[in-house]
Parts: sequence; C-alpha cells; structure tokens
Amino acid sequence: MEFAFLFADWLGKPAWMWLGFITVVIALLVFDLGVLHKDDREIGVKESFALSGFYIALGLAFGGFVWWTLGEEPALNYVTGFLVEKTLAMDNVFVIALIFSYFAVPRIYQYRVLFWGILGVIVLRAIMIGAGAAIVTNFSWVLYIFAGFLIITGVKMLFSSDEEKPIGDNPVIAFMRRRFRVTEEFHGPKFLVRQPDPKSGKPVLFMTPLLMALVLIEIADVIFAVDSVPAIFAITTDPFIVYTSNIFAILGLRALYFALSAMAHRFIYLKYALAAVLIFIGSKVFAADLMGIDKVPPLISLGVTFTILAAGIIASLFATRADPDPVAAQRAAHLSEKSQG
Repeated sequence: MEFAFLFADWLGKPAWMWLGFITVVIALLVFDLGVLHKDDREIGVKESFALSGFYIALGLAFGGFVWWTLGEEPALNYVTGFLVEKTLAMDNVFVIALIFSYFAVPRIYQYRVLFWGILGVIVLRAIMIGAGAAIVTNFSWVLYIFAGFLIITGVKMLFSSDEEKPIGDNPVIAFMRRRFRVTEEFHGPKFLVRQPDPKSGKPVLFMTPLLMALVLIEIADVIFAVDSVPAIFAITTDPFIVYTSNIFAILGLRALYFALSAMAHRFIYLKYALAAVLIFIGSKVFAADLMGIDKVPPLISLGVTFTILAAGIIASLFATRADPDPVAAQRAAHLSEKSQG
C-alpha cells in the first residue's frame, strides 16, 4: 500500500497520529511568528489573555481528539497531564520574569526570546520524554523512584523559603562572560552581532544579552522538566499522551507570560497547591499497590488535581484582592518622575 507507513507503529501509536500532531505544532509556530508577531512589539495583558485562552482551548480540543480516537481513559490522563504541566509552567513564568528583569530585556523583544525558547523546549522535552519512556518500558520499577522523587520535591516546596537567589550569582552567566565575547548593550532583536575584536580589530561574533537570557531560559526549563516529566509519567506511561500534553501546555506559555508576569504578586498560595499536587501524584502510585489495583482511576486523579490547583489559585486571588500592583505602581512612579523632570 502506498500510504502503509502512516499506519506503522511508532512508540505505540500509528505514525499518522504523530505526524498530525507535529504538523499542527509547526503550523501554529509559523502562524504565530510569521503572521501574528511578524514585527517585534509589546504584548499587552488583554492580548496575552486572549492568546492564552486560544491555546488552552486548542489544547483541550486536542484532548477531545484523544477521547475520540483512543478512548476515555487516555483522554482523562491527557487532560490531567495538560493541567499539571500548565500549572508547573506558571511557576516557570516567574523565573523567566526574573531573568528578563536581570538583563533588562525590553518588552518589545521578550516575545521573540520566548518563541525561540519554546522551540528549544519542544526538542529538549522530546529527548527527555523519549529517554524516560524507554527507561520506564524496560525498568517499570523506575516509576516508584519517580513517585518518591515527586513526594520529596512536594514536601521540600512546602517548607522552602520564598527567597530567590540573585540571577547574577548564576554560574552559567559567569561561564558565558568568561568563555565568550559578550556585548554590554542590546542590538535590536539580534542574538549575535559581528563587531571588531578589541585585540585584533578584526570583525568577530559577539553574544548579546538577548542570547544570554535565552540560554538561561532553556536551562530553567530543563530544571523544571526534572519535576514535570516524572509527574506526567506518574499519571501515564503512554509516550504520545505524555509528549502531546506537555507540548500543548507549553505552547501557550509565551502568551500566558505577559499576563502572569504582571500578576505574579497575586499567586501567593500557588507554590503550596503545586506541592500538594506533586505529593498526591507521587502518593497515588504507591496507594494503587496498597489497594491492590492497577492504578488510581483517571477521573479521580483529574478531579483531585483540578480541585487542589483551583483552590490554590482562588485562595491566592481572594487573599491578595486588595494588594496594589507593583508593576503599575512602578510605572506610575516613573511617569511622575518624568513629569516633574
């Protein structure tokens, strides 16, 4: 048959499902950068929420496709993974905001950095999830290590300090400045520029602060993936569900960033909700064995996960409803200084 390869097995699913998913992702990225954001510009909070809503709707619609093609249980596992990854990505947003703040990246270029960051994430997650799937398939007991790791991580999050280490102390920054030529100023949206070498005078390539910010964002995602990849494998070991739920959750991260970074001060209980979710996901692996069942029903997993996260977000927004917006206050102070000057 001419198109027999489309039905060949690829990591437990027909090749056409993987190719269809990859095609959708490529089309979204091309449309995003080539049409919606062809020119560098600032993204407002309203546009950020609108784009984020579009990506969330698209991710949930793909969950409907999973239900239609694979059935109820894979679809519920997909939605649970999507929800967990989306919330973990919210925590990543706050780190990205610190990185942009440290390098003083102009808002007009932030979306471009995030776009290329997402491309790196898609490749890195594919590698990590592929490796994880191979390990779990050959050594099923590794799931218990993942589960224990999630429980320990959740407990540490409950009792960890909210104080962030200064970005400037990051050894990666020191390494890049020591090993590569780095400009002190931005050169528009460029990641690399050609400038005269101070010693030889010959034109050579220099990194810009924009590229340094991108490198740190990619490293931050690898660190966050250490939590998110075991979390999704504790929900399901199906590589297709694991990867698609991860990528659809991350695709909307660029759009969500500009809204959440302006509201970071409002999510005071999010860390505790995330900690509770990680502990629950890790514990249910052991609970299933104790109860003598194959796994905790997906509907229960989804319900508990959604309830914990919703409670954390709602409690945060309610507790901080009267808190001033530090970003708005900073802008107001800046405008006041300019008017007085």
